[in-house]
Amino acid sequence: MIRGYARVSTVDQNLDRQIIALQEAGGEKIYQEKITGITKDRTELQRLLAELGEGDTVIVKELTRVSRSTLDMLDLVQQITEKGCFIRSLSEGWLDTGSPTGELMLTLMAGIAQFERRLLLQRCNEGRAVAVSKGVKMGRPKTGGKQMEYALELYKDKVMSIRKICEVTGVSKATM
Repeated sequence: MIRGYARVSTVDQNLDRQIIALQEAGGEKIYQEKITGITKDRTELQRLLAELGEGDTVIVKELTRVSRSTLDMLDLVQQITEKGCFIRSLSEGWLDTGSPTGELMLTLMAGIAQFERRLLLQRCNEGRAVAVSKGVKMGRPKTGGKQMEYALELYKDKVMSIRKICEVTGVSKATM
């Protein structure tokens, strides 16, 4: 079965362009939603994934309609392919896991995404090392000393509410 997925970010936007393209591409069942792509919990996308049967193909008009980032796309493609299914983008011809070229391109994209993650991690670690060498204290600032002692004294003496103690001493409620 060919299952299409169409999404727009707001209720004011129109799905017609995507639906027509998906139907022309052979979409037998079209899942539609009007929700921002930032939201991870997309009900119709989850329903599509749950209803996939082995050999099904998921089609989308554009990748931006189904994924928020390269990592999100790769995760979604993995979920689909693990069920013995395929995914194809009508606008990005390279994404067609039913073809050897599509598989190659997906493998390259996954490699690039992993490379980007490692570079980011490396830059973050280098930045932290430089900051520490300059004397920057990493992590949460320590709460203690006279402020904390005073806050605990007020708390033990039941002089005021925790909210008021936090206001007066500058010690956060979580720390209290």
